[in-house]
Amino acid sequence: MNVKTLAVAFGAMVALSGSAFAKVSQSEADRLGKDLTPVGAIKAGNADGSIPAWTGGITTPPAGYTPGMHHISPYSADPLKFAITDANADQYKGKIPDGQFAMLKAYPGYKLNVYQTRRSCSLPERVYEAGRLNAVSATMTEDENGLNGAIVGNPFPIPKSGVEVVWNHRLRYRGFKIRRYFNTAAVNRDGSFTSIKTQDEAILHYSGPGINAIGDVTDVSQLKNIAISYLNITTSPARLAGSVILVHDTINAKELPRQAWQYNPGTRRVLRAPELSYDNPLFNSDGLATTDQFDMFNGATDRFTWELKPQREMYIGYNAYELMSDKHSYKDILPANFVNPDYSRYELHRVWVVEAKVKEGVRHVYARRTMYFDEDSWNLVASDLYDARGSLWRFQEGPIVNYYDIPLCSSAIEVNYDLQSGRYIAFSLKNEEKMLNWNVQDLDAGQFTPDAMRRLGQN
Repeated sequence: MNVKTLAVAFGAMVALSGSAFAKVSQSEADRLGKDLTPVGAIKAGNADGSIPAWTGGITTPPAGYTPGMHHISPYSADPLKFAITDANADQYKGKIPDGQFAMLKAYPGYKLNVYQTRRSCSLPERVYEAGRLNAVSATMTEDENGLNGAIVGNPFPIPKSGVEVVWNHRLRYRGFKIRRYFNTAAVNRDGSFTSIKTQDEAILHYSGPGINAIGDVTDVSQLKNIAISYLNITTSPARLAGSVILVHDTINAKELPRQAWQYNPGTRRVLRAPELSYDNPLFNSDGLATTDQFDMFNGATDRFTWELKPQREMYIGYNAYELMSDKHSYKDILPANFVNPDYSRYELHRVWVVEAKVKEGVRHVYARRTMYFDEDSWNLVASDLYDARGSLWRFQEGPIVNYYDIPLCSSAIEVNYDLQSGRYIAFSLKNEEKMLNWNVQDLDAGQFTPDAMRRLGQN
């Protein structure tokens, strides 16, 4: 049976599941790999050539890279084109997020160093093939908080609504079994900070081997409603070491909400942790981020309406390899007020824009979020975050890189700026840590249970 026949049969099957229809026609899906890239981006460049055509992204690691190294930049020889500063910020308003514009006005010395646009993102072929199938078969549940008929690739490569864009970010390809070592630092107004070191591990069940060389299909229904099994272990400082977080992130949150547990080394007990969701304070964040800001956005979609706005050309953090280079210490990267702009890189890219507004009768500390998603990877790369009064409160960004040894695109670091307090927090810092492993062989589902986390905490 060929791929097209499978897709039609698969679509008929999920049509019986009580889902809201979000899939596209076969003729629309046939655009993928033609005028659209395999993930649904516009393949052509823009009118003046400042955004080039996508030609496949990085397909092989650059010379000098060997697995296990910190990723080196393939574009280190690119000259600086110009900088966006307080002096010329008005000229670029509309091409940068409102939060970034506010930072340019608030902090002398803050700037965006702009370089040549490099459409570097690429993914394994099996992920592209899965996306083509998903386009004609993926549906959401009626409340838009669950998914059917998709696996491995972006569920909605040709989105028709804002919530479909958010689903693409949540389920974007990030490997199957991963282990990371990273640092978190909440930076005070005087530039002081305390490092919190963490090891985390995950099985991204949705991204597992769902499609093989002969086109066999596995639906999300076979995943027992678990998209990701996630384990987080704090290793330092001593006062926090030994804390463990376990999360089972679900595909249909109405049918089964997120399941979470926490091990406290002081009490040596594992307790349910329903607070690890939505706008509750994110663990190890010093109150500077909400739980649903981890990975830029995670978790259920049911507290917001999601309006899809027109695509825009914007300057976003891209190919930001210097921000995770082992040549720079955390002190180099994290001065007062903002991440060191000398190590940042911005490029002009097309983004999907989604306006999220909290629903009537529902609470969330962010009444509104304007979210910007890279068209070539579906990564959420920046968010403007507003409080209940409608005032701009925080600005969040996650500059991306191609982890070309896989390949996949994901954030180099994540930063949340609190514009009202003048503090910020940086997540996923890797400069002084071992590099992450996107292809771990020794993980299995039995390690992601409350009993296993209890044994882990007591070791």
